[in-house]
Amino acid sequence: MGLKFRKSIKIGKNVKLNINSGSASVTIGGKGVHHTISTNGTSRTTVGIPGTGISYTTGGKKKNNQ
Repeated sequence: MGLKFRKSIKIGKNVKLNINSGSASVTIGGKGVHHTISTNGTSRTTVGIPGTGISYTTGGKKKNNQ
């Protein structure tokens, strides 16, 4: 198990900048629905029911830039 680094900075009401040792990402949205785009080419959307712990995530695979 290695040491991990993660920092999340709130930029606006529904925008966060997330930084970790491998990449950075921007998350747009709030509780219930949000979309994350990462510098390593991944993009994911998460939809959840606040307060229940139930959520569904789609995406997370690298985009093919052709």
